[in-house]
Amino acid sequence: MEYTTIKLIHIISSTLLFGTGLGSAFYKWMADRRGDLRNIAQTNRTVVTADWLFTTPTVIIQPLTGIWLVHLMGIPLNQPWIIITILLYIVAGGCWLPVIWLQIRMRDIAAEAVKEEIPLDGQYQRYARAWFWLGIPAFISMVVIYSLMVFKPQFVI
Repeated sequence: MEYTTIKLIHIISSTLLFGTGLGSAFYKWMADRRGDLRNIAQTNRTVVTADWLFTTPTVIIQPLTGIWLVHLMGIPLNQPWIIITILLYIVAGGCWLPVIWLQIRMRDIAAEAVKEEIPLDGQYQRYARAWFWLGIPAFISMVVIYSLMVFKPQFVI
């Protein structure tokens, strides 16, 4: 494949990764805040589905196309902006993996609460707080990664 094709795949994938993450987080957070149990259950189902359909493939595509692009451009992997990007990607992934587990658990808890016609329990609330706080470093990492990818700063060492 040629450079422009790989770059297009990389850009579309990064847009889906960031957009799905931000959109899902916003809708889930708003549903939780509103407190409508049926809406919470439906939103949790949708967020888990979106992660499997969009986030998971893009999490795989991003490093593959990124490394391929760097190779095609002849940029060594030891550039500080590339190393920082990789480290931040690991941070974001380290936050995302427990978030997946939390989302699945919250989906199941909310579905059970709807089925049993009972309010959400304290466990759901604890999971929701952990989910929210894990999103902060992941979001910041992704914003910095985007900046590094766009500007490719030349650090003086």
